[in-house]
Amino acid sequence: MLATSWTAYTTESNLTAVNLHAGTVPSLASFEQHRIMMNPGLLYSGTVLIWGSTWLAIRFQLGVVSPEISLVYRFAIASLLLLVWCKARRIPPPAGWRNHSFLILLGGCLFSFNYLLFYFAAENLATGLLAVIFSTMTVMNILNGALFLRRRVEGRVILGSGFGLTGICLVFWPEVIALDKNHNIVLTVLLGVIATYFASLGSIISLRNQKSGIEVISGNAFGMLYGTALMALYALISGVHFNFDPSFGYVSSLMYLSLFGSALAFTLYLTLVGQIGPEKAAYATVLFPIVALTLSTLFENYRWSALAGIGVLLVLVGNVIVLTNRRQFQALLQRL
Repeated sequence: MLATSWTAYTTESNLTAVNLHAGTVPSLASFEQHRIMMNPGLLYSGTVLIWGSTWLAIRFQLGVVSPEISLVYRFAIASLLLLVWCKARRIPPPAGWRNHSFLILLGGCLFSFNYLLFYFAAENLATGLLAVIFSTMTVMNILNGALFLRRRVEGRVILGSGFGLTGICLVFWPEVIALDKNHNIVLTVLLGVIATYFASLGSIISLRNQKSGIEVISGNAFGMLYGTALMALYALISGVHFNFDPSFGYVSSLMYLSLFGSALAFTLYLTLVGQIGPEKAAYATVLFPIVALTLSTLFENYRWSALAGIGVLLVLVGNVIVLTNRRQFQALLQRL
């Protein structure tokens, strides 16, 4: 279902799938690898499936090690993996102080403080409410894209996002109506909104970096490196104790989050941002919780309600609306 609306985008992407460098002919293997990485359907599906599964992995990170230190470990490992990959594949590092200034901003917005604020919010908010808050990034990316990049706001993207946000609220409606409207909860919700806005700004910054010639993997490697440094500095200033949990649950979840949830998933997502724009790519955040609840059904005995089923249907309808082009959307309306 995730990849069914991508015909037009895939056709366009295949026309520019390989850049031929002067005097070199790419191998069949490198061509196939590049073609896969440029396929929007695979990028979108991979992002949703990986990040949808990280909700379970993060649970094993909470407890012994403080969130700040866990984030330092996570993005330090992810950054190292990407730097090694860049070295092995001879991907050039970003050049110039201006580009590195934006990479520092990328690290602060997308690879450090947004996660820290979400961890703080998670202490007082249920996971479902965090999912509702994070899904508002679809709207934030539409606004930030128009504000900072002068991107045109498409009506069907707004319509599809409305379906998605309504659907995700219905899925978690029991938690929404149970929200205690006291002062602390309001501040906690505000933290979640700020964290989401940081993540949205990170998407916009990444798109700016790609337009400046910085490759996604290289930009992520340095962005995560800077994010790790910022978080380590914050931890030192805050007096947070550096420790480590050698348990299997912590170590295995840390490696999963570092390799798949960070190094791979951010490469997929930000490549997608560069291809189809931050407005449409952000709709993946609406689908993350659906994947997470599916896994929760399998492993945690989550029970679906009729209201949640209607919510999922609205989310999927929104997914189709957002990811179809204008011609496909008009043909869909005519069939209805």
